[in-house]
Amino acid sequence: MTLFNKQGRTLDRRFFGGLELPPAALQTLGPASILLFVPIYDRLLVPALGHVTGKPSGLTLLQRMGTGMAVSMGAIITAALVEGHRLKTAREHGLVDDSGATVPQYGWVWLVPQYVMMGVADVLAVVGMQEFFYDQMPSELRSLGLALYFSVMGIGGFISSALISFIDHVTRSGGGDGWFADNLNRAHLDYFYWLLAGLSADELVLFLWLASSYAYNKSHKRIQH
Repeated sequence: MTLFNKQGRTLDRRFFGGLELPPAALQTLGPASILLFVPIYDRLLVPALGHVTGKPSGLTLLQRMGTGMAVSMGAIITAALVEGHRLKTAREHGLVDDSGATVPQYGWVWLVPQYVMMGVADVLAVVGMQEFFYDQMPSELRSLGLALYFSVMGIGGFISSALISFIDHVTRSGGGDGWFADNLNRAHLDYFYWLLAGLSADELVLFLWLASSYAYNKSHKRIQH
């Protein structure tokens, strides 16, 4: 999501007539979305889904995680579409070589959907994963379950950094600007987002295949029924 900041630098960030948001301030849209979605999910979606599925929790833990992964993939696709259109607009207005220019017709609200969807994905997938590791581990190993949860988050961060470094090296090797050029109008974050969307789709298919054969332990069955 830090790459969203780079997109925000090129957009019109004014609101209420004259105040201008710093690009990093847009990061608050993610936590704000989480705060708004948690009560909506708990008070509205869970009872509605419970009525359909017959489960008090509405969705099982794995269903919740899978839904979050799908929403996350949707957020990346949205980011790719927005960035692709932003680059097209920058080229049409001759702003390719002006790294500090504000792209016309593009305000900070264009980034709201991807921030909001990432916040919703966190509520579903990240919180669901934490509950899964805690609930499905034997009671004497629950601390290990939480350790596994944090390990997943940490390993994901390392993989993300390594992927960005590798792609930046490869795309710059021919003497070009690369996908992550400082001048975002010459970069191709949209290509990177599409790559992430493809990886997310593969991961979701793998997750669904593995989850389809998972048997919940007895403690979870008591919670569900």
